[in-house]
Amino acid sequence: MDILVIGGGGREHAIVWALSKSPKAGTIYCAPGNAGIAQLAECVPIAVNAFEQLRAFAQEKEVGLVVVGPDDPLADGIVDVFEEAGIPVFGPRKNAAEIEGSKTFMKDLLHKYNIPTADYAKFDDFEKALEYLRSKQAPIVIKADGLAAGKGVTVARTMEEAEQALRDIMESKVFGDAGSRVVIEEFLEGQEMSILAFVDGETVKPMSAAQDHKPAFDGDLGPNTGGMGTYSPLPHIPDSVIEEAIETIIKPTAKAMVSEGRPFRGVLFAGLMITPDGKPKTIEFNARFGDPETQVVLPRLKTDLLEVFLAAVNGSLAELELEWSEESAVCVILASGGYPASYAKGLVISGLDAEDNDSIVFHAGTALDEEGRWITNGGRVLGVVGMGTDIASARAKAYKRAGHIIFEGKHSRTDIAVKALV
Repeated sequence: MDILVIGGGGREHAIVWALSKSPKAGTIYCAPGNAGIAQLAECVPIAVNAFEQLRAFAQEKEVGLVVVGPDDPLADGIVDVFEEAGIPVFGPRKNAAEIEGSKTFMKDLLHKYNIPTADYAKFDDFEKALEYLRSKQAPIVIKADGLAAGKGVTVARTMEEAEQALRDIMESKVFGDAGSRVVIEEFLEGQEMSILAFVDGETVKPMSAAQDHKPAFDGDLGPNTGGMGTYSPLPHIPDSVIEEAIETIIKPTAKAMVSEGRPFRGVLFAGLMITPDGKPKTIEFNARFGDPETQVVLPRLKTDLLEVFLAAVNGSLAELELEWSEESAVCVILASGGYPASYAKGLVISGLDAEDNDSIVFHAGTALDEEGRWITNGGRVLGVVGMGTDIASARAKAYKRAGHIIFEGKHSRTDIAVKALV
């Protein structure tokens, strides 16, 4: 079966990598892909928002399945376009993808169905938002309502920082229309946890839990990024807490979406906080695979990923049991200097071609120059994944491999997965 994967980052590289292992996979196309993905798939220069071109390409190649990676095309209704053309597609329709596309919608849904989350208020008027904010205390969380490439959230440690974030979002429009509304949210303290789940209506098949590291610098300092590293499983978090999150948050949310006439099919990604009393609460929901969570979860999935996708599309997900490797995985992101602010592109990367059976390198922002050299082409450049018998060994392998990869301005955190070793 030929497959079209839409997207061009590290997440899509991990998806293509996992699909390429399926005996049922034929030619894998990726639009637009990247230089690393091109080693496994046939990349086609079609943008993720060029819906009609993507549909026409899928029809021309008679692909048996389309897999959508990024959030923007899902929020804009790409799945509806493929479904209307009769092309099997894995991902939520537009009305279901709103669980990520609008934080206001997500928070209202959780409130309506009594699903645990932080207290919040929503505003589309700056002065009213500012008045409410000034009635609160720091730390407090300011969120742009719409999609902002994972950067629309500010955890403000001071009221000055909170007010500046509010002005940036609503007055300066740093995130464009995504900031026409804001959610001001109670700050939750504790351990963060990500649980991704394959979902088809009320059927929920959770993946192994992971933990992301959003801030740019060690010690969870600095501006939020799209993610600087992650690991799975979470040996320091009790299975009972993970199970409670699945039973009290993920499954009720899938059921709520069905009740709202927005049945969800695809990957539902819960960003969670385990509060000091040991109770999980919802920080956010995403409507697709997380990045870089995918890079540590899929290498641990023993079940054929293509079989999982097809089961969800065909309505037989309930009959499928997922199998997971006992191995641990740790992903260290190598970013361009300056990320998540401005950064240079076109810098030569060395050390990528070394053979290493203990690690996997997923490409996020790379290209090949005219001389065939690897060069940087994004903020997050590479995701280096180490696999081992436990977190400590996986972490050591990831950092060893990452240390051999060199480019000017290379930046990475040095404390990925340290929380699991305490």
